[in-house]
Amino acid sequence: MAAEDGTAQEYVPQKKNKEPTETEKRRKKIVPGSLMKAEIRPGGGDARPSDGDQVIYHCTVRTLAGVVVESTRSEYGGKGTPIRQVLGKSKMLLGLLEGLPTMLRGEVAMFKMKPQMHYSEEDCPVSPPSSFPRDDELHFEIEMIDFSKVKVVSDDLGVIKKVIDEGQGWESPREPYEVKAWISAKTGDDKVILSPKQGEPYFFTIGKSEVPKGLEMGIGTMTREEKAVIYVTNQYLTESPLMSVVGLEEVQFEVELIHFTQVRDMLGDGRLIKRRLRDGKGEFPMDCPLQDSLLRIHYKGMLLNEEKTVFIDTRIDNDGQPLEFSSGEGLVPEGFEMCVRLMLPGEVALVTCPPDYAYDKFTRPANVPEGAHIEWEIELLGFEMPKDWTGLDFQGVMDEAEKIRTTGNRLFKEGKFELAKAKYEKVLREFNHVNPQDDEEGKVFLNTRNLLNLNVAACHLKSGECRKSIETCNKVLEANPAHVKALYRRGMAYMEVGDFEEARSDFEMMLKVDKSSEPDATAALKKLKQKQQDVEKKARRQFKGLFDKKPGEIADAGTDDRGEEQSTSENQKNDDQEDSNGTDTEDVEDVANEPREGLFSRLWPTGRRLFSALGLRRCAIL
Repeated sequence: MAAEDGTAQEYVPQKKNKEPTETEKRRKKIVPGSLMKAEIRPGGGDARPSDGDQVIYHCTVRTLAGVVVESTRSEYGGKGTPIRQVLGKSKMLLGLLEGLPTMLRGEVAMFKMKPQMHYSEEDCPVSPPSSFPRDDELHFEIEMIDFSKVKVVSDDLGVIKKVIDEGQGWESPREPYEVKAWISAKTGDDKVILSPKQGEPYFFTIGKSEVPKGLEMGIGTMTREEKAVIYVTNQYLTESPLMSVVGLEEVQFEVELIHFTQVRDMLGDGRLIKRRLRDGKGEFPMDCPLQDSLLRIHYKGMLLNEEKTVFIDTRIDNDGQPLEFSSGEGLVPEGFEMCVRLMLPGEVALVTCPPDYAYDKFTRPANVPEGAHIEWEIELLGFEMPKDWTGLDFQGVMDEAEKIRTTGNRLFKEGKFELAKAKYEKVLREFNHVNPQDDEEGKVFLNTRNLLNLNVAACHLKSGECRKSIETCNKVLEANPAHVKALYRRGMAYMEVGDFEEARSDFEMMLKVDKSSEPDATAALKKLKQKQQDVEKKARRQFKGLFDKKPGEIADAGTDDRGEEQSTSENQKNDDQEDSNGTDTEDVEDVANEPREGLFSRLWPTGRRLFSALGLRRCAIL
């Protein structure tokens, strides 16, 4: 009913009814008198188990006449192994679900349950044993041995971890880390089946099946110096050199994680491996030089032969001076830089590297043969982060941008297109925070931004990412539809993906908006015409005679076209020579318009995934 006194009514949003959990739905079935509790022996303390706690208890079920139906205790025919469940996660009887949270540690209690509180519950999640009197009222004698907070490692509760002493840091071992740990094991009835080796911890590598699978999963959640009990059921008790697990239903492993060595498979195929020999300072990876930085390192380079031939040691061959180089500029082999970017200051790492990430694609020292696998021992002394642009005036920003752009141009000319693109894109990101103060600054800013976008488009084109090149050119053309060089580059990208009409439209637009671009536009149109003819010829060859056969005859859809392919290759070569004189990049020399893959455009995508596992002038690296 509407208010009549004219006073404002405060709007109170209605709370949405939260959907009840399965446990809450089951508890609504409980009726008074269906579950009764009698304390036989009091427990200690005042803490009681709650959802998420692991409970460990003995259970003996009797009829009201005192006949034992089943029991976990050995004196009543059981195995002597207590039940271990997680409240709120394990499938359990409704009477236990309601009764166990009322118990103290060490308490013994008798629960009298109506049939609907045990196996006669509608939709009971637990199946009764054979010949179990499911329709009888029963006594459940429970001894609460222990309960504690645990971490559920596997969703099926086959691996559960109970922390005894917290560890240090946050990093946990994973494949293929090397682990040192004290490990002991016993069965659920406290029978010791594995004692720690006298005087030394157990050493193993994650991922090599050197310990049971469940134990490895549990250790993978631990931190340095953590101590824990890991409960593993039989489906996760795989055979390993550590111990025999034949005939075991469940094992409790007590583990103290002494140390683990960070080992990284940088490429995911086992060829480029970084192994940490000495921990650095700081937190991984926040304190690593992930961004382009000035790095100071000592390193020793060795051939992976029987003699481990040393071909460079900066502590000896460089007058004891460390190597200084800027990352992100292609000044060291890619495998070297990828690993250094994931090091902490003070860390020492051993890197094994395949030829294609070492010196087969980089300037090779005279004493390193072609195809050699390399091992570097690297110490990261420290690094300096790039200059912060905060507080710089407009001219200072533009000066810094020009330095980075010049580096990008050098990388482009060296065929390192991914690295070059990263430099251009870095400046463009910084430009998001630049605000020109007058028309003159605005003009300089806009021209520089267009320049960078066109160079990014050139990198995409060289790496074969033509659609991305088109998208980047569009950023320039949205602000200036008559930008000749953006039209030219977009037209070349359209031509590469076979969008000939769009390419022709861009080249013809060049002729309309700028007569001085006529030589480049004419050459591009000529190449476009030739490329279109080549595509049509190939299509005619492919389907030649396909529709000339009578029903039932087999048509030859492919013919020997090697001669025509050779002719096409010659035409392409001539076209590329013509393009080398064309207007194709902004301050970046373009040798050929056909997208080519240089070293880093072939290798960097793998490095990029790492930054996801993530990525010389003072002294040339040898």
